[in-house]
Amino acid sequence: MQLVVARIGRAHGIKGEVTVEVRTDEPELRLAPGAVLATDPASAGPLTIETGRVHSGRLLLRFEGVRDRNAAEDLRNILLIADVDPDELPEEEDEYYDHQLMDLDVVTGDGMAVGRITEISHLPSQDLFIVERPDGSEVMIPFVQEIVTEIDLQEQRAVIDPPPGLIDDRAEIASTRDEA
Repeated sequence: MQLVVARIGRAHGIKGEVTVEVRTDEPELRLAPGAVLATDPASAGPLTIETGRVHSGRLLLRFEGVRDRNAAEDLRNILLIADVDPDELPEEEDEYYDHQLMDLDVVTGDGMAVGRITEISHLPSQDLFIVERPDGSEVMIPFVQEIVTEIDLQEQRAVIDPPPGLIDDRAEIASTRDEA
């Protein structure tokens, strides 16, 4: 099984280092020197980590064969992908790998179907579920405990308690405004 463990950011300095947006709870294991990572797009890799260090709170990596700023800048926005044992589970009870959450049905606490998780977007402040609704439209649901109240992997569903306006249909909102 493969998991996205980081996204390459901008070049740092002139010797080929890049910043990375870490997407794993185990960067010391997954992003260690010597690690060979697949990439998305695949044509950019595989990449082997030569060195890593923390600078001003950001992880900086240098890859074998990348020796200057231009080569480092060419790697910007590439996803780094590690092979992981499929039986391996996150350490904490309320942590999940993306593959565990993909395709879960999303329902409200009272059982109303919202849709199906088709993508997970990792943003600096929080993660978002991209949920495809039955009509083909999409809704973004912040993956925070106040909104996503339960993940039930046995039942293959995520239960949400959405604040007003998060999943309401535009037609419902418009009719509510017309009535007011």
